[in-house]
Amino acid sequence: MIRFLMIADDFTGALDSGVQFAARGARTRVVTDPAYDFSQAEEDLQVLVLDAETRHLTPEAAYGVVFRAVEGALKNGFTYIYKKTDSALRGNVGAELTAVLDAAGADSLAFLPALPGMDRVTRKGIHYIGGVPVAESVFGQDPFEPVTASSVTEIIGAQSKTPVVLHETGAPGEEPPRPGIQVYDAETDGDLLRIGRALGKEGLRLSAGCAGFASVLAELLELEGTPPERPYLVPSLFVACGSVNQVTLRQMETAEAAGFAHVHLTPKQKLETSWLETEDCAAAAAAWLGDAGEKKRFILDVNDPAGRTDTADYAKERGLTAEDLRVRISGQLGQLVRRLLDGGLDATLLCTGGDTLLALMRAVGVAELAPVCDLDAGAVLTDFVYAGKAYHIISKSGGFGEPDLFIRLAKSIGAGDHEEEAVC
Repeated sequence: MIRFLMIADDFTGALDSGVQFAARGARTRVVTDPAYDFSQAEEDLQVLVLDAETRHLTPEAAYGVVFRAVEGALKNGFTYIYKKTDSALRGNVGAELTAVLDAAGADSLAFLPALPGMDRVTRKGIHYIGGVPVAESVFGQDPFEPVTASSVTEIIGAQSKTPVVLHETGAPGEEPPRPGIQVYDAETDGDLLRIGRALGKEGLRLSAGCAGFASVLAELLELEGTPPERPYLVPSLFVACGSVNQVTLRQMETAEAAGFAHVHLTPKQKLETSWLETEDCAAAAAAWLGDAGEKKRFILDVNDPAGRTDTADYAKERGLTAEDLRVRISGQLGQLVRRLLDGGLDATLLCTGGDTLLALMRAVGVAELAPVCDLDAGAVLTDFVYAGKAYHIISKSGGFGEPDLFIRLAKSIGAGDHEEEAVC
């Protein structure tokens, strides 16, 4: 039996790629322990997705985490390794691809970073987002992890001395193979499939890319079974927004204009853990629960209102770094959502941003998830059990989706005045 390991650098990335296999019926699990013991994987497990949480590590630390994961997986019978990278090429791409090669003792790895379904393509070695070179897109303005180059070779070379071989034709050539990271151009799903077929199963034993090529691997490796059925979803949508990406900001603006309740957390509410134990927090939580129950469409948002710099000012006064903000805000939002669940929140949850989702899972003591299906482009349905109750949660990367995504998701589960069916 094929045993397939995918290593992602954040939680939403793990889910949006893992669901490509789960939706075909492959037995798939997503785990959040970077030190996972691969000998403990169930015998009938086909796909294991490891959220290695390396996005914000140093390149050296990320290399070590990925190296150990690949080494452990190969020793325990995993036959295919896929290094899932961010579709905007954020994070430690060069260091992690090199770690895969080194741990496997190999000299070649196929890397297809394109996600054509969301207009993220690679053309002549340049990665584009919506027709714009990635470094000139919203991802070049990311406050935590800006992408500063658009050339895939340059991005890899910033962290690795491993040779990069660029295939501008988007397919393996007939010339003698050269060792290194093999970067393939791709602009359509058809390109990804054609390249995957040309590589063959042996050429796919070590590969890398995002959810785009993951879906191709699910087909080429015939990892499938009985597709899951979409479960009943509570017809109320509660959005926990931990993303500062401009794409998500537009989605929230559009949703608020359509009638979503929208609460911006104050700097104290999202940065001070002591606030969680105050009467003010209890009163705020009770008010949010009331609004969420009445409106059926509710957003709890870590971003300041448009044009305001409250959080930056608060952080500057207290000497907090950007990393302090990232860690504190995601952790606090996770604890707030757990408190709302304890208070009786009955809703389908939507988490934006991998840090937010991981913080929530840690807050409720969940370390493993089984993705179910895509509800929309980049919006993955999964579930978890907390305090004896099952909850369904939709995960979404901050940079994914059209402006009306939240509205479409709300309609698909029947939240609000309009109702329409959606299927996996």
